[in-house]
Amino acid sequence: MIPTSSRWARAVTLVAATSVLASCGLPRVGPNKSEIYAGSVQRQGDAFVVTVNDRVTRATAIVPSLGFSEAFQNAGVVGSDVINPGDTLGLTIWENVDDGLLAGEVSNSTVLEEVQVDGSGFIFVPYAGRIKAAGNSPDAIRRVITERLADQTPDPQVQVRRLAGDGSTVSLVGAVGGQGVYPIERPTRTLSSMLARAGGVTIQPEIAQVTVLRGGQQGKIWFQDLYKNPRMDIPLRGGDRILVEEDTRAFTALGATGTQARVPFESQTLSAVEAIAQVGGLRSASADPTGVFIFRNEPEEIANQVMGRTDLTGAQRLVYVLDLTGPNGMFMARDFVVRDSDTLYVTEAPFVQWDKTIAALTGSLSTVATVATVSTALGSSGG
Repeated sequence: MIPTSSRWARAVTLVAATSVLASCGLPRVGPNKSEIYAGSVQRQGDAFVVTVNDRVTRATAIVPSLGFSEAFQNAGVVGSDVINPGDTLGLTIWENVDDGLLAGEVSNSTVLEEVQVDGSGFIFVPYAGRIKAAGNSPDAIRRVITERLADQTPDPQVQVRRLAGDGSTVSLVGAVGGQGVYPIERPTRTLSSMLARAGGVTIQPEIAQVTVLRGGQQGKIWFQDLYKNPRMDIPLRGGDRILVEEDTRAFTALGATGTQARVPFESQTLSAVEAIAQVGGLRSASADPTGVFIFRNEPEEIANQVMGRTDLTGAQRLVYVLDLTGPNGMFMARDFVVRDSDTLYVTEAPFVQWDKTIAALTGSLSTVATVATVSTALGSSGG
């Protein structure tokens, strides 16, 4: 039977060892719930700790608003293949007589190659005079030349074609099937048709963003809005630059989650439940479902709404608390919107730290006992 004094000695040793381990600090994923609450403004800290409820979810449900301005939406559709100054045209003129104005004796057609559009946008055609070409399509130029020659030769037929020059073009770069410069033609006068002409987008449509640069203006939309809202399928203009890129928003996952990393958004809107699922859920062996936190810097306006105040100025540090075990906990997590640069942190369950303490303590005492046994054995052999 172990003497009472020995039992007390062991108890004192156990308590002392536990205190030492606790003071030294055991390995863990981050702060526990008590430490987070201790850093709140309510306890002389520098962050507001807020329990998520319906009012909070409504006040914080901010999703990036993308769209084209009225100037983009109200621009009319341009004609196909508009001629610009500096372009070079080729003209063929047929006359319905053997000896016409331009045609020779053995041919009733005349070919005028390399007719250049001058800096003012005009070309010169014999017997038709100086004709405005820039800003017109080849078909419009053809009609003007035909009308001017009709008074001088019977039933003239005219063909106008571009030999060189860019015409009305747009450039496409980024996540498209074929980057490059494309002419605005009859089938590709709008944004969606031009993207299709370039091979479509090569990233997930749910997170694809399309930016159009036009002069000093810029507009950006979600790719899917091209088909949800017809007004976003804007007419294009010569010189437009179109960029297709992946949504750059991301959140950081830390603590007792399946993944600890910076995680990009996989959809236009992302709820807390979806964010947790996206990182592999909570660790079943260590996570505390009552300690799910979202760390965020909130703009002044939203911070005042959340806190029910009007005196907060500037961005505020807010920590949102989700308890997934509550009656409405999962609903709150489903409705709470995660935003760009948020930090999702899940605390470890209290028993996890206790298990670590016991494991470390058991290992430490076993080591001490082993050393004592070896020492005793060596002492006996030496005696």
